[in-house]
Amino acid sequence: MSDLEKLSDINDNAVYDARQLGRPKMAVLGIQHMFAMFGATVLVPALTGLSVSATLLFAGIGTLLFHLISGGNVPAFLGSSFAFLAGYWAIAPDGEAGLLPYACFGVACSGILYVILSALIKIFGVNRVMRFFPPIVTGPIIIAIGLNLSKSAVDNCSTNWLIALVAIVVVVAANIWGKGMIRIIPIILGVIASYITAVITKNVDFTQVKEASWIGLPVSWDETVFSIFSSPDVSLLITSAITIVPIALATMIEHIGDISAISSTVGRNYIQNPGLHRTLLGDGLATMLASLFGAPANTTYGENTGVLTLTRVYDPKVIRLAAAFAMLLSFCPKFAAVITVMPAATMGGVSLVLYGMISGVGVRNLIENNINFAESRNIIIAALILVLSIGINYSTAGSIIFAAGAVTIKFSGLAIGALVGIIMNAALPGKDQVFIKEDLNENEND
Repeated sequence: MSDLEKLSDINDNAVYDARQLGRPKMAVLGIQHMFAMFGATVLVPALTGLSVSATLLFAGIGTLLFHLISGGNVPAFLGSSFAFLAGYWAIAPDGEAGLLPYACFGVACSGILYVILSALIKIFGVNRVMRFFPPIVTGPIIIAIGLNLSKSAVDNCSTNWLIALVAIVVVVAANIWGKGMIRIIPIILGVIASYITAVITKNVDFTQVKEASWIGLPVSWDETVFSIFSSPDVSLLITSAITIVPIALATMIEHIGDISAISSTVGRNYIQNPGLHRTLLGDGLATMLASLFGAPANTTYGENTGVLTLTRVYDPKVIRLAAAFAMLLSFCPKFAAVITVMPAATMGGVSLVLYGMISGVGVRNLIENNINFAESRNIIIAALILVLSIGINYSTAGSIIFAAGAVTIKFSGLAIGALVGIIMNAALPGKDQVFIKEDLNENEND
């Protein structure tokens, strides 16, 4: 019996069928899950220029699609992924409306990587596939993602450090000293406190909010990937795909970690049943669908796992209610306008913590898997990934450019770093620890 299977006896008082609580309580639990994912999910479009309404719509649709593919058994919510921020900014650094669909195209292509990995896991099993993506490769990639984003966070904070510091202090305080639900929603609390400070100090213009209607469609054709194919820039399409797809190496590992965490929390081994191949497929297809319609990439949310721990209500139906509430809210342009006019300093303060936490997850990945940096191969692999990923990004050119006839392709630092890390890990003598423990899986496919 695996460690996860042994946990099934721990949750004697847990609720696996929320219908026994009654519909009103189920609705409240669903709203709580929506608010848990809310702050981080809407922050991504606020930082990138993507549509807030489309983000909420496809967070809901993506979650429902994930539940459909995984058999409706996994209590996971899919919200906006912060890992892809570096990709959006590489293609549309100032949130240019004409460039964002190209960035979304690259993210949609990254979803294909999920589908491929899902198929490989189905055919060969988890361990055989994940040997190519050990922690010594994925850890430094995740660290580099957070560090590459750090400049934008500081730049936004610099617009008004008082407003930014309020967000930072509240997020940290709620996370460290908060109890119950307070500790689950530090991002929302940080945004609210900072936003109120900005209103009091008259640093917010609500004109756009006043002009916005109460009800409207969440998706605009001009913001979708389909809009660029009438006269596409082929070079930019290829560049976007090459720049953004490698980020999926990190987010797929994040997905596996989240599914493991949910399994541990609930006491059921979701890596075996419904199988990692199904959860990855659901996540990847949700990301592809959202990106094609101009919404951010989706990812399983640790915030909602925290709510599961707090409430001990593990029924996936509650998560599906949260998805429905998010979709309903997406049809309110006035709410989207409130997010759009959020001060840059508020976003900067919250993102300063979030981006650091992204790098922190990479460090934790290395520590928890006992990576031995006394071995020269591990130091070399990590060093090359970090220096190439960050150095190329902040170099004068900002990327490595390859020209082939009329097509010009830019390779981001993260793309180069990830590729070099995978190759070096495979080529250098010695082996690194695999991400998945042997007892979790080898024949998890059904």
